[in-house]
Amino acid sequence: MSLRARRALAAAALLVLAALWALAATRLLRTSVPSNLKLPHLDVHRLFTEADLDRTAGYERFLRIDYVLSQIALLLALVGYALRGERLMRESAAGRVGTGLLLGMLGMAVVWIAQLPFGLAAVWWERRHGVSHQSYLDWFFSTFFGLGGEFLFVCFAIAIVMGLAGVLGNRWWLVGVPALVAVAVLITFLSPFLVGQVHSARSSTLLADARQLSRAEGLKSVKVKIQDVHKFTTQVNAEAVGLGPTKRVILWDTLVDGRFSRGEVRTVLAHEIGHIAHNHLWKGLAWFALFGIPIGFLLAMATRAKGGLYDPRAVPLALLVFTLLQLALSPAQNAVTRRMEAEADWSALQATRDPGSAWSAFVKLAKTSRVDPDPPGWWRALTGDHPTILERIEMVEAWRARQAH
Repeated sequence: MSLRARRALAAAALLVLAALWALAATRLLRTSVPSNLKLPHLDVHRLFTEADLDRTAGYERFLRIDYVLSQIALLLALVGYALRGERLMRESAAGRVGTGLLLGMLGMAVVWIAQLPFGLAAVWWERRHGVSHQSYLDWFFSTFFGLGGEFLFVCFAIAIVMGLAGVLGNRWWLVGVPALVAVAVLITFLSPFLVGQVHSARSSTLLADARQLSRAEGLKSVKVKIQDVHKFTTQVNAEAVGLGPTKRVILWDTLVDGRFSRGEVRTVLAHEIGHIAHNHLWKGLAWFALFGIPIGFLLAMATRAKGGLYDPRAVPLALLVFTLLQLALSPAQNAVTRRMEAEADWSALQATRDPGSAWSAFVKLAKTSRVDPDPPGWWRALTGDHPTILERIEMVEAWRARQAH
């Protein structure tokens, strides 16, 4: 087959792959939220006092600046590592894959060191405003040991990719992406056992609500766990974790310490059960696969000049390119997760049929966690993996309006 024919065949294959990607993405974007739902435009100044808005704006302004500076420092550190990192392989006798693993772990250490001062600044700010009770030493050791999990995943990823690159060359991503998705599935399945300070919910009222809401959302009873975080923070949170037999809802103990009414707790609980009912963890893994395909392809192209990811010299450059791609794709990734979070909000309203509690829960969440209810658009694009508090309250009003007709 001629070179021109091979190129035409490769281009056709890419077009088919792109069409299949678009089809899968379209199907994953479908939600149970009515397609004709129109959110009312509420004035945030009528929902929160000027004092509340000034307090949250001032608090988040520092954290936004800290985040932007941390990303600049991260990119500069990775640029430096990409330019000089391969020199370190001269000292390695660990073989091709072993040297790649070493360079990957050193790159993660560079990332951790570059982020360290900005993480400390965030802890200082949170402690100053009473949001965090965590000591600097506790934070340091928790982030240091938390790095171990990231090291493990990076090592798995590098070993898989470099092993496949030895067989498939720059086409490693065709098999490598599915292999990494399989690792992500395993981690998600095991994730409930990796969460510390967790115990079973003991409140009979909470357990009864969990059973009733599970049935309302088309599920058998969902396990509910409580995570003790009050020693470290005053913020409130909850999450749905696990797959199949390990799936459960974890509520922070700060949610059930008496500050939130039963109806407000039910709203949060129903939201997390909604994630399980609508298979959002599986959909998140599917999106991981979909985003992984272009990322893998572009990584292969970007490292080709250094021998591709067959050659350990390409690992520092791959870390830089991967980080740049993650930053570039973050608005799209956040838009996807916002759709799933909005569906969980809608599902919670359908299950509880209590818009008043949902409204007050969102207001309290903003106040207790010092969340800006209506942040700037650029911040929402870069970091907004949930609808804003204002948008969530607008959905409550949209649901209430539909019920009135």
